[in-house]
Amino acid sequence: MVNIKQRLKQVLDQVHAAEEKYQRPRGSVKLLAVSKTWPLENIVEAAAAGQHCFGENYVQESISKIDNCTEKLEWHFIGHLQSNKSREIASRFDWVHSVDRLKLAKRLSKQRPGDMTPLNICLQVNIDNEPSKYGFLANEVAAVAKQISQLPNLKLRGLMAIPAPCDNFEQQRTTFHQIAALQQQLVDQEMELDTLSMGMSGDMEAAIAEGATIVRVGTAIFGPRNYPTP
Repeated sequence: MVNIKQRLKQVLDQVHAAEEKYQRPRGSVKLLAVSKTWPLENIVEAAAAGQHCFGENYVQESISKIDNCTEKLEWHFIGHLQSNKSREIASRFDWVHSVDRLKLAKRLSKQRPGDMTPLNICLQVNIDNEPSKYGFLANEVAAVAKQISQLPNLKLRGLMAIPAPCDNFEQQRTTFHQIAALQQQLVDQEMELDTLSMGMSGDMEAAIAEGATIVRVGTAIFGPRNYPTP
């Protein structure tokens, strides 16, 4: 049986160790527990152990969890979002990390209920120019960020990226440095950005070394996933 409380502590200890190692203030990196495919009871168990922020990838699955959850949690959508599913996300989530086209940002802006706080968003960057990945190319980010930052009911917080898998620590750092530098260019243009959503279980330390403010960890907290058979 998965001991979520113990696993969560181990991951948080790793985050805090990396903060100290790379001279980051303690608590400057938020842990996002990726709860996709896991039932609500596992999320509640993690919440009881002190975890507050949860990341979901699948629209219908996440809606069911949020609508049935009695805990006051912070919900982050981190998966690819189809335009025809944007209304459900705009009305339920606190964050969307995976804004990868201007059209989607405009829909989220229009569909965010007026009685809710602005929806926090990150622009997804395809930092390695992978044909199979979603996201803006690096040379597209500045122009689209300026447009999106002016949309109502949204708050552009920063960038998100999922680099190509790599086991070399220094190469991981190089890629994350490129993402951080891209965000700094936007800050230099007087955009008020404070979030770098980058780093998962296999490259979390490198991401924290290069300035990540949110790391996304799932399996190390909840255990190996059993994906349904198509």
